[in-house]
Amino acid sequence: MKVGPLAGKTIVVTRPLAQAGPMAEAIAALGGQALIFPLLEISPAADPQPLRDAAARLGDYALAIFISPNAVAYSLPILRQYGPWPSALLPAAVGQGTVKALAAEGIDGCIAPSERFDSEALLTLPALAASQVAGRRIAIFRGDGGRELLADTLRERGAMVDCIPCYRRSGPGVGVTPLLSAWRQGHLDALTVSSSEGLRYLVDLLDAEGKAFLAATPVFVPHARIAENARALGLQQVLLTAPADAGILAALSTYRWVKV
Repeated sequence: MKVGPLAGKTIVVTRPLAQAGPMAEAIAALGGQALIFPLLEISPAADPQPLRDAAARLGDYALAIFISPNAVAYSLPILRQYGPWPSALLPAAVGQGTVKALAAEGIDGCIAPSERFDSEALLTLPALAASQVAGRRIAIFRGDGGRELLADTLRERGAMVDCIPCYRRSGPGVGVTPLLSAWRQGHLDALTVSSSEGLRYLVDLLDAEGKAFLAATPVFVPHARIAENARALGLQQVLLTAPADAGILAALSTYRWVKV
């Protein structure tokens, strides 16, 4: 018999498949069962040329910002083809997971926020102040689309910014039958969601029955913006946690589960 704060609970892990493992393993270590259901599928950018162009002139940049671990995974193989990491190029990341991904590739000295992990927090770092970036060229490695706040603000501060798509996101390639089946059997206790975009995909896939299940299910999210979007989509039990997987796991561990 499993023991731990999540014993008897089934928690849905919605991160992309390549990133879902650590969360699923942590849930199991806490006594729970993880149901992996990626809300986003990640694949290489449709057009690889912008990334190749950036790789060829990587030494021209003063700062290289990586938006996510996916940005590292899908850009570094191409960047490496054009030579070693320039010694004068400062790496930056939005979150600590991306810092670790860069370190695993031998890229150290990365700057990143230490508390809140988003573009707003990154922009408060001294290295991104107007006095530091004005007149300098900055590369932002990211997925296709996404928020423009970071690039727009850096341009306002006088930087020359290139946004380089190195991967693309799409909705889940499978149906929602596993979720509906678990809900109907009373075996789905919570979802963990780290992407507003992924959550919108899920809502669009669900019928009225599924939306009713989702609205009544605790959903743990690590960022206020995701929480706002979740409530706007009709979710009624949205729990804002501390950042990253660690924050979600801590909240899951201390949540007072309602017995039915």
